[in-house]
Amino acid sequence: MRKAEVERETAETYVKVFIDLDGRGNVRVDTGIGFFDHMVETMTYYAGFDCEVIGREKRWVGGHHVMEDVGLTMGEAIRKALGDRGFSRFGEAITPMDETLVLAAIDISGRPRAFIDLPRGAVGGVSVEDLAHFIESLAYTLKASVHIVVFRKGNTHHVVEAAFKSLGRALGEATRSFSGVRSLKGVLEG
Repeated sequence: MRKAEVERETAETYVKVFIDLDGRGNVRVDTGIGFFDHMVETMTYYAGFDCEVIGREKRWVGGHHVMEDVGLTMGEAIRKALGDRGFSRFGEAITPMDETLVLAAIDISGRPRAFIDLPRGAVGGVSVEDLAHFIESLAYTLKASVHIVVFRKGNTHHVVEAAFKSLGRALGEATRSFSGVRSLKGVLEG
C-alpha cells in the first residue's frame, strides 16, 4: 500500500497531508488560500493521487508560511508513501493551456534541486513567487530534482496552471511502481 499521512506543526503553521499514490484523483485541499488550493488540487489530480491537505497559518502573515509548509509536508508524505519499494524515478510532461506551453521534469534521485521558470506577479491574490517556493519545498523533502520551463508565455494564470498540471503528470509518472532500483549504481542517493 503506497499511502502515507504526515503532520507538521510549527509555531506558525499546522499542516496535515494524506496521500495515496495509487488513487484515482480524489483530492481535497483546504488551506484557506483559494488559488493555492486550486493549484495543489490540480497537481495531485493530474498525478492520479488521492490526497487530502489541511493547512492553517496560526498567525496570518500572508500565506507564505503555510504554502511552504504544505510543500515540505507533501514532499515528505510522497517520499514516505514510496518507501523502499521500486518506483519509476523519472517523469516529464509538456502541457499546453490555451496560448501557453510549459514543461515539468522530475527525477526522484535523492538529490534535491528546483529550477523554476515562472513569471513574476500574482494570480488570484497569490504571489507566483510563493507558488514557486511551494514547488521548491516539495522538491527538497521529496529529495527530487524538479525543473519547470515555460516555452510559450501568455496569461499568467494559464502559465501557472499549465505548470502545476505538468508537475502533476510528471509526479504521477515518476512515482509509478517499478521493479528494482532505476539506477546503474543500484542505489539512489540519500
